[in-house]
Amino acid sequence: MSDDLYQQAILEAARRGAENRRLDRPDGSSTVDNPLCGDRVTMDVCVRDGRIAAVGFRTRGCALCQASTALLADAAVSREPGTLARAEDEVVAMLGHDGPPPAPPFDTYAMFMPARRHPSRHTCVRLPFDALRQVLADATDGGSS
Repeated sequence: MSDDLYQQAILEAARRGAENRRLDRPDGSSTVDNPLCGDRVTMDVCVRDGRIAAVGFRTRGCALCQASTALLADAAVSREPGTLARAEDEVVAMLGHDGPPPAPPFDTYAMFMPARRHPSRHTCVRLPFDALRQVLADATDGGSS
């Protein structure tokens, strides 16, 4: 794999993403897998007044997936679910269509721009969004998975 994918910023974020930061009493939890590469992300959330109050996670996977999980968990707190959907769309556009990096506070995803040339790695960056989207659907509906 290309060294440009594993620049220092990604490796530092990946170290944070490798931590087990599960929440003790989440409103919901979700686990998603990428069967092609073995990445697995579990996200926990607490939602208060229509906003994400806390995010917890556990990630097993490559450095890209771990880094993306850490960045998303940090940026998601105090955001409304719709903001996350827009951020995910911006990340997808950045990776696949040469779009600009997402707007703040998701602009840290610019570190993944080298992944544009590696379409097989796009799912690694997007997997945490899948987990968070799924758990938010459950948590805001009052359920838990």
